[in-house]
Amino acid sequence: MLTAFAQAFKTPDLRKKLLFTLGIIVLYRMGTHVPIPGVSYKNVQICVDQAQQGNSLFGLVNMFSGGALLQITIFALGIMPYITASIILQLLTVVIPRLEALKKEGQAGTAKITQYTRYLTVALAILQGTGLVATARSGALFSGCQVASEIVPNHSIFTTITMVVTMTAGTAAVMWLGELITDRGIGNGMSILMFISIASSFPTSLWAIKKQGHLAQGWIEFGTVILVGLVMVALVVFVEQAQRRIPVQYAKRMIGRRSYGGTSTYIPLKVNQAGVIPVIFASSLLYIPALVVQFSNSTAGWATWVKDNFVKGDHPYYIISYFLLIVFFAFFYVAISFNPEEVADNMKKYGGFIPGIRAGRPTAEYLSYVLNRITWPGSLYLGLIALVPTMALVIFGANQSFPLGGTSILIIVGVGLETVKQIESQLQQRNYEGFLR
Repeated sequence: MLTAFAQAFKTPDLRKKLLFTLGIIVLYRMGTHVPIPGVSYKNVQICVDQAQQGNSLFGLVNMFSGGALLQITIFALGIMPYITASIILQLLTVVIPRLEALKKEGQAGTAKITQYTRYLTVALAILQGTGLVATARSGALFSGCQVASEIVPNHSIFTTITMVVTMTAGTAAVMWLGELITDRGIGNGMSILMFISIASSFPTSLWAIKKQGHLAQGWIEFGTVILVGLVMVALVVFVEQAQRRIPVQYAKRMIGRRSYGGTSTYIPLKVNQAGVIPVIFASSLLYIPALVVQFSNSTAGWATWVKDNFVKGDHPYYIISYFLLIVFFAFFYVAISFNPEEVADNMKKYGGFIPGIRAGRPTAEYLSYVLNRITWPGSLYLGLIALVPTMALVIFGANQSFPLGGTSILIIVGVGLETVKQIESQLQQRNYEGFLR
């Protein structure tokens, strides 16, 4: 990894792309510290310090925004609206025939879907921004903070509209910065911004764990967390790189005097085919009951049961529900993102076949069988990795923003591997010695 970056800095055009990407990252991090108009910065800091010592209900969204959500800055919503919009469009592609047709049109269809994603991102930013402002005004953003109701001193309509417009514009700016990295930088722009948002909270969270104990005990816990993090990174790298390669052969065809085909390739099926999406789905779904209780301020029996079992995260009901939801969404997302029948039809159309398997329906059934078998260990792996913060709650007494959570490790390792692959592929293109040399 370090070798790839060192060689990239020695290449003039790649060095410009890397420096441009670093400049965009600095600009993005600056925006996460600029408060929006109408917010009392002093009261926000008081409540943020108390929230870091307790549990934050909005920990997942705050992690994706790089800590900007609880700071209520211009980039408070971060890239979460874009992630949500992308997931929604991907799900709708399976349901709506028009979107499915656009997906098959190639580059023109993809550009159209990207345009729809941008529109939906702005709409979701307006909706989420309005919800965040309403939550901050009511004092529910920092439950238990004495000055939580004074975070937004002015409750006028003009101030509310200004805050929502500012956060929506900030989301649009983040989306634009990500596309700049994709077009003029090293690529994979939105994922890199997500990587930076999560990694930026690591030093503060790790040092908070060190300060929880006494001098010797704090260093022991700090070292244990670092060791656990390294083991988790090694495990995630191993599983993320693991894949089942299904061999495919293409028959040789004679067209005129030229022969086509006759090659051998393979279909790579990853063990973790769903990525981090099931963890995000499960976390978001489990946030809903706690949000309903917090906004309703109900004292009924069901509200008390939800507070006791589905807020802190270390209750057996929460752990079991979280694990089962991750397994379910892993199979669900793999089912909608990989279509064995479509792959089998494309192989049959171009004369491809799996050795020992007939083309057409038998090929689709074989692919479904293999996919289901490798999804089981992939889903169980996701569930176990995602339960690491829960174990930290029990062992270290950490808060729910534990730095080495399953979601954060999965995203950081995945984005890191993808970025290194892109840099290495660009280096190979520039250092390739072909017939012209």
